[in-house]
Amino acid sequence: MCGIVGIIGKRPVAAELIEGLRRLEYRGYDSAGVATLIDGRIERRRAQGKLINLANRLEREPVHGTIGIGHTRWATHGLPTEDNAHPIATDRVAVVHNGIIENFQELKRELTGLGHRFVTQTDTEAVAILTTHHIAQGLTPAQAVARTLERLEGAFALVFLFAGEHDLLICARRGSPLAIGYGDGEMYIGSDSLALAPLTRQITYLDEGDWAVVTAREVAIFDRDNEKVARPVRETALSGALIGKGNYRHFMQKEIFEQPSVIGDTLHALVNPATRSVHLPDLPFALGDIGKITTVACGTAHHAGMIAKYWLERIARIPVEADIASEFRYRAPAMPRDGAALVISQSGETADTLAALRYCREAGQKIIAVVNQPESSIAREADIVLQTLAGPEIGVASTKAFTTQLAVLAAFTVAMARARGTIDADGEAALAGQLAEIPSRASEVLHHDERLRQIAEQIA
Repeated sequence: MCGIVGIIGKRPVAAELIEGLRRLEYRGYDSAGVATLIDGRIERRRAQGKLINLANRLEREPVHGTIGIGHTRWATHGLPTEDNAHPIATDRVAVVHNGIIENFQELKRELTGLGHRFVTQTDTEAVAILTTHHIAQGLTPAQAVARTLERLEGAFALVFLFAGEHDLLICARRGSPLAIGYGDGEMYIGSDSLALAPLTRQITYLDEGDWAVVTAREVAIFDRDNEKVARPVRETALSGALIGKGNYRHFMQKEIFEQPSVIGDTLHALVNPATRSVHLPDLPFALGDIGKITTVACGTAHHAGMIAKYWLERIARIPVEADIASEFRYRAPAMPRDGAALVISQSGETADTLAALRYCREAGQKIIAVVNQPESSIAREADIVLQTLAGPEIGVASTKAFTTQLAVLAAFTVAMARARGTIDADGEAALAGQLAEIPSRASEVLHHDERLRQIAEQIA
């Protein structure tokens, strides 16, 4: 998944754009770029390959604009070349884009017929040229973007920078997350809160179909019908201190050794070791009224759901189906009216899982979300959130996110079993007591393995 950062600042923003993109490197990418304004003119720096190549180019060819957008691209349409790297720009508009514009070929034929020339292989260029076309017809930037969004099909997050507009970014979200951060006379845009963590903790998440006009002191948000709306400003728990590697060689090693701590934090929120009982957040329904559970998730989260299926069926004696979210809504299963969907996602923004959640909602299911981001789309659309307190996971191979998901699902299984009467108070106490021991057992295993590794390195 590509990464997006946008900044309206008081000082030159190139360095902060690079740092924001660096925090998004875990997503994977094959090129990177930034755009800013110099005397009202769009100025870009792009590079193929790793972000260090872009940083080195900026050292050789610096830019000093106080407004800018940045992007790490994973090539979909077009080869991973510098010409196809984002931002994609005309003389009037620069655009960064996550997602896919499904009807870009249709738009390209239409715009080519109007005399516009395409110079990249990307679907994003159709967005930039269409917006430029509307501006040339006399529309304001906001009007041009609104008109452009009406024509786009697909899933995307977009940020627009305009020539001559030193205090204006416009962004839009459809099927791909986007957050706006608030500063003191500054504003930030990111594809997730991790990109903005050192800059601000005051975040607004755009809802599906929203677009926003952002200046240094004001944000105006509009829904897909172009009606002005208010979205809550939330305080994110992320901070820049959580992101560094510390004394570890890489993020994955750091996150492996964080597991005892974050499993303990997660279980502490759900299990009372004194009473040896499980306490879920206040529920808008009775657990005992649920007749069937469907887990929907992708990747590692799906593996957590499959493990939970065995726990729930064996201990709580409730039927469970474990589905891969990307296939779930196409299978279009019938769902019982007394059913619940257990939706599992580390980011809370997994597109297929979010689509599966909405299918379950339409089918009358109760929605229980297991997510690491309480501000995420999945969390906001769920009936109840069971949060994994894993903190940011940068490593691509999931470690602490997976084990905290299992911790939540184990506690949920105990609560479900107690509600259904398949275990009594003594059974709950026994299982809760075992859960409370997991962090110390995990620590023993990790530090035993670490001592073995150190001995092996000394011998070598």
